[in-house]
Amino acid sequence: MLKVKKDFTFVLYLIPKILQVFLNISLIFLAIILSILLVKELIIFSHILIESGSDDYKLFLDNILIFFLYFEFITMIVKYFKEEYHFPIRYFIYIGITAMVRIIIVDHEQPVNTMLYSLVILILIIGYFIMNLTPRERPDSKWFFKKNNV
Repeated sequence: MLKVKKDFTFVLYLIPKILQVFLNISLIFLAIILSILLVKELIIFSHILIESGSDDYKLFLDNILIFFLYFEFITMIVKYFKEEYHFPIRYFIYIGITAMVRIIIVDHEQPVNTMLYSLVILILIIGYFIMNLTPRERPDSKWFFKKNNV
């Protein structure tokens, strides 16, 4: 009975490790794909700038904001690995604000929608402000596991 329990405990320990490795490999592939798309956006943006006939400022801003969205996602993946497999929530808020600004710039024909998008940005900023007011000290998970012999 003791051997079966020990084997089961080992399997329970091994499954999260395997899933973590799978997640890390998937995120590395995603980072590579996003990096390629980031370079593609730079090439597209340089073609827009070189073309003498394109004076559309919406197109410029749209491409710049798409570039920043790719950049922020890549930065978030890098932070994930630097912060020991944890996505900081503030990066999701940055991406949300950038995406909403992009929508406002590209699609601002409907005043009601633009107002709603602006309210979403305000809510995200308030959430970020509240998040910065709360203390960042969190209990160390290693301490928890040592204390409970897990």
